[in-house]
Amino acid sequence: MTSIQEPRSRFTILDSSSTEGTGFQVVWLVVRVSVGLLMIHNGFSKLADVQGFADSVVKLIGLPYPVFFTYCAAYTEIGGSVLLALGLFTRLDAVALLFTMSIAVYFHLKGEGLHIAPIETASLYALFYLLFAVRGGGVFSIDTALAKWLTRPAQ
Repeated sequence: MTSIQEPRSRFTILDSSSTEGTGFQVVWLVVRVSVGLLMIHNGFSKLADVQGFADSVVKLIGLPYPVFFTYCAAYTEIGGSVLLALGLFTRLDAVALLFTMSIAVYFHLKGEGLHIAPIETASLYALFYLLFAVRGGGVFSIDTALAKWLTRPAQ
């Protein structure tokens, strides 16, 4: 028995609409915007004292070029968070933010051991970003609107 499959569009990675109801999608929107907006201040706090963050965090981790990586982390947290809140390139933003939070977890483990509070915060952010990397921005995102626009039939 053969099955007929519709051809997949190259833009399906942008479309994160699903079979869940509107209630789920509204909650997904609220969580996405909240997590995005809550992370922005972390990026600005790094920019407020670039050298201090580079010396106390990036050097402790052992990365070369600590000032460069401080700017990378700060701008990832600011730009990625804004785009995540908007639902634009959600999966890519989530992967980048997941990477920064993974480094934050590593830093807290290396610098403070199993002190729960800072590890807990970074881990929760990382788990949220993992969810958005897997599921996308949801129906109420620019990604979904863009995917619908790009795959609409020509008139």
